[in-house]
Amino acid sequence: DVNSILGQFQKIGISIDGQKWLSRGNVIELYCPLPAEELRALLHTKMDLFFLDQKIDWVVQSSGDRRKKMLITDMDSTIIQCECIDELADMAGLKDRVAKITDAAMNGRIDFPAALRERVALLKGLPVAQLQKVLDERVRLTPGAMELVSTMRTYGAVCVLVSGGFTFFTEPVARRCRFHFHHACQLGINGMELTGEVLGEIVDKEAKLRYLNFYAGTSGLTPVDVCALGDGANDVPMLEAAGLGIAFHAKENVNRAIKNRIRFNDLRAVLYVQGYSDEDIG
Repeated sequence: DVNSILGQFQKIGISIDGQKWLSRGNVIELYCPLPAEELRALLHTKMDLFFLDQKIDWVVQSSGDRRKKMLITDMDSTIIQCECIDELADMAGLKDRVAKITDAAMNGRIDFPAALRERVALLKGLPVAQLQKVLDERVRLTPGAMELVSTMRTYGAVCVLVSGGFTFFTEPVARRCRFHFHHACQLGINGMELTGEVLGEIVDKEAKLRYLNFYAGTSGLTPVDVCALGDGANDVPMLEAAGLGIAFHAKENVNRAIKNRIRFNDLRAVLYVQGYSDEDIG
C-alpha cells in the first residue's frame, strides 16, 4: 500500500518529489531530494522494522548510472534454490552433517576452503550418477533468474556466474540462463566415483572478487559499473566492491554487511532496482 508508505515517510519528515510504477501494484520508485546516503541511514534507523513487517524490499540509489553494465552472481541459493553440495550429501545419507558445515561456512564462522574440502571428503565414493540425479531432480532456478540475465544481456551487460560449488552444476545452469562466463570448483572423479578431492582452484571470496575485477577490466568497465549478487559470507567482498552489491535472501551476517538487500522478492527485483520496468523485462 503506497499510501501507508508515504504516510510513514511523512511522519519521519521525508518529502517525496514524484513517483513512478515499474510494476503496477508491485514495484514503485519514489523520488526524494535527500542525498542517497542520508536517506538510506534514515530509513534504516526509522523504517526498517516497518518494511520487514510489511515484507517490503527497498533500495536507495542515486538516479544516475543505475543500469549496470556487468552482472556477477553467486549460484547456490541465489540463481538456483538449493545448495548442491547439501543435496549430494543427501544422496550419501549425510545431509544433516554436511548442511551444518555449509551453514557455518556461509555465515562466516569457519574458513570456506577448509569447509569445502571437509565436505567433499565426506562424499568420497559417491557415484557420479548421483550428481546427474541432483541436477535433474533438485536444481531449480530461482524465479526471475532467466529474466534477469536475458534483460541485462539485451541491454549490453556482461553476465558472469561465480560459485564456490562445482562446474558440474555451473556449466548447465550458465548455459540455460545464458551467462557469458562461469567459474566454480572441480570435483575429483576416479572412473565413476568421486575421489573426495577438490581439483585446482577453490572459488572463495578472494577469487570471486578477483573475477569481478578481471571481467570488469577486460570489458573496459570499473567496479562501479557492476551489479553483484550473493547470499553468503563468501560473497561479501564481491558485493562490497560492486557499484550495486545486493544481498539476495542472504544470511543475516551478510545482511548486516551489505546496504542493499532483497529479502522477499525474486530475482526480477534486481532489474527493478536498476530502473527496469515490466515493459523492459524479457
